[in-house]
Amino acid sequence: MTLTPEHFLAIADHTLLAPGTTPDELAEFMAQAVGLGVTRVCVSPSLLPVEKRGLEIVTVVGFPSGAHHSSIKAAEARQAIADGADEIDMVVNAAFAHTGDWASLEAEIRAVREEVPGPHVLKVILETAALTPDQIRAACNAAAAAGADFVKTSTGFSPAGGATLEAVRIMAQTVGVAGGGALGVKASGGIRTADDARAMWEAGATRFGVSATEAIIAGWSAGDATATETPAERAGY
Repeated sequence: MTLTPEHFLAIADHTLLAPGTTPDELAEFMAQAVGLGVTRVCVSPSLLPVEKRGLEIVTVVGFPSGAHHSSIKAAEARQAIADGADEIDMVVNAAFAHTGDWASLEAEIRAVREEVPGPHVLKVILETAALTPDQIRAACNAAAAAGADFVKTSTGFSPAGGATLEAVRIMAQTVGVAGGGALGVKASGGIRTADDARAMWEAGATRFGVSATEAIIAGWSAGDATATETPAERAGY
């Protein structure tokens, strides 16, 4: 199925995770989201609760390093759900993946999952740019075993980089619905144009984390000239 602008807006997590976001900036962002016609927004947990204005609310846990103790991530997720979050994007402890400690990785995801009961959605951020293909596959399998709903490429803040087509393909083939699995695949980090979005979709992405939503939609009808990044967009996603 070809990705259309309308479908993109339905599966895009329109994102504002810039540190130091003020209440006025949040209000402007929410108004922009309503105007764009997106389904959901992703904001920092310290900004919750927020008036939903008909939107689903995504927030992050253990962000952006993932180096928090699993009990802290679980507590952060519990607070976010109490504050009205519909979806949680948690960052895994990268050391578990780098050392092959898949049992510990699965355990920390499971600890957060226990605080994010259905129908709330749990996405697991793997920072795939810093992992080998085999590590990506194993991390995806750990997330699936722990009961996650999505695996996600990146925070958008890692010096290793953001989403790549190779990583998305591996994730989709390992646990994604495109490969016959049960999990969604969220591509985030560096997706700036309509061409980027279409390529990630064809690779198996079923959700997007983007701050350049407006530029992406504009590019769909303007020959997809390279989007000019704002400072907020350069700060992540």
